[in-house]
Amino acid sequence: MSYVPAARIPAPWWKWTLPGVAIAAAIVWLAVRMPWPVGGPDLRGFDEYKLPGSAAFPVTLAAAPDRSGVWFTLESSNRLGVLHGNGQFAFVRKEFESIEPLGLAIDAAGAAWFTEAAKQRIVRASLDGAIASFPLGTSVSRLGRLAVGPDNTVWFAEPTRASVTQLKGDGQLVRHPVGGSTAQALPFGVAVAPDGTVWATLQNADALLRIAPNGETTTINVPIRQAGLTDVAVANDGAVWFLAVGANTIGRYSGGRFEEFNVPTPNAGLTALAVAPDGAAWFSALRAHKLGRVHNGVVTEFTLPRDNARPISIAVDADSNVWYADLAGWIGKLAADRARAR
Repeated sequence: MSYVPAARIPAPWWKWTLPGVAIAAAIVWLAVRMPWPVGGPDLRGFDEYKLPGSAAFPVTLAAAPDRSGVWFTLESSNRLGVLHGNGQFAFVRKEFESIEPLGLAIDAAGAAWFTEAAKQRIVRASLDGAIASFPLGTSVSRLGRLAVGPDNTVWFAEPTRASVTQLKGDGQLVRHPVGGSTAQALPFGVAVAPDGTVWATLQNADALLRIAPNGETTTINVPIRQAGLTDVAVANDGAVWFLAVGANTIGRYSGGRFEEFNVPTPNAGLTALAVAPDGAAWFSALRAHKLGRVHNGVVTEFTLPRDNARPISIAVDADSNVWYADLAGWIGKLAADRARAR
């Protein structure tokens, strides 16, 4: 495993600087005599870390529950990245170059589990560089998101098999087919609730899939047409949150009732979803160059420091810091003090 210091760039209070005392005095003089324009983005609490050298762009990231770091996958790379709390990047070498590495989660021991669709396998990597691979037994495989349950069982979406698949500790694969639906009902997002219930989104079918701890599956239709469902996440209270990309909406399902929260920026380009310890749902919006939070029915957007930011994924750590991966080659953080809802 190699270590590289990160180029930490704290977000500025302003996007410009004043060259001299005279100009500053003039600004103050004008401020007391005429209205001052309001409306620049509030960049408090942001820190960004530029990936070193020619590292490929990050795709998916996940925060380790033991606070050991934030892991991320890299497109077209044979490395897996980690950003530690001290601002150092570390890279774990793996066997293959990744293609669309969309699934990533960290287990209770701090090891990363991720999808290798091109090689039809699920892989486990540790900080010490140890790698373990688990073949899927298929010649072709498209893989979606991946999650680790409270019992350390790994779950992942397997669209090519129309299945949400369970990888047990002994390496055994248990497939749960998406039953009673059309061929378009392919799983993508996967999340595991604290009680072990598994939830998945069914793309192009406007539905959620629920897998009970006993293996029983239930399909629940979402009241949004052409929703374009992607990510799903479950809060500690069991509420299920999901992205409806086609509707530019964040959805919530709890107690048999659906709620919809429209994103203020039109056509925001929703890319990923995560839930914070306080129950707030966080999302990344690539076209809008923003992060967003839904809490107590209120949607709040946070403009990122760079105008060309392209946030592709998002995670919230145990301390409520919000992390995001940017296709331009950055890992960013919004500090908990700013991120928490007041």
